[in-house]
Amino acid sequence: MWRLYQFPLCPFSRKVRLLLSEKGVGYELWRENPWEPSDSFWRLNPAGRTPVLEDKAKGIVLADSRAICEYFEETVDKAAMINGTATNRAEIRRLVALFDENFFGDVVAPLLHERMKKRIVLRQPPDSRVLREAMKLAHEHLEYVDWLVSNHPWLAGSTMSMADLAAAAQISVADYLGGIDWTGHEEARGWYAVFKSRPSFRPLLTERMEVIQPPAHYALVDG
Repeated sequence: MWRLYQFPLCPFSRKVRLLLSEKGVGYELWRENPWEPSDSFWRLNPAGRTPVLEDKAKGIVLADSRAICEYFEETVDKAAMINGTATNRAEIRRLVALFDENFFGDVVAPLLHERMKKRIVLRQPPDSRVLREAMKLAHEHLEYVDWLVSNHPWLAGSTMSMADLAAAAQISVADYLGGIDWTGHEEARGWYAVFKSRPSFRPLLTERMEVIQPPAHYALVDG
């Protein structure tokens, strides 16, 4: 069986978990804290970042969420997440990059630093200025999600794709950390509520990070 080295609030690990569940691929979780990666983990991934997926029996080690997702797109026929025409596949990949890079850099990374790392590792209070800026940028990103889902049911078109998985993974971490204000974003909120109701997403909503608790609406399907 695959072993997924991950961290509960790592959005890239969440993206991989969603894909594996949608495709029906079995795996076990192995926690790897980003502030204290083990020597054995460094040997698996010299970059020192989650997620990493390992099948010891087959001698396979996969690192980097996009590489992992592309691997299963190529090897598992069920529930294709990068599909359609060449143009549509390019659009899916563009949106994945947008959420993996821009949304993460603008919103999730500063929230993780201020509300997780400072509390658990550095023992420092969060910087309110940084939090306000992250929430402001989250609002701008959600406006784009509003626009996307006002034009078609899913972010990249008529069917769910890797773009939706990437976006939901990032947004779920930001939402857990109290960085999302859904006011005025009914289209995005409706799309996210549909995603939260999927069986692949439910395990993420039940997990809790020690010390850090999410807002009350986090686990509500219509919250």
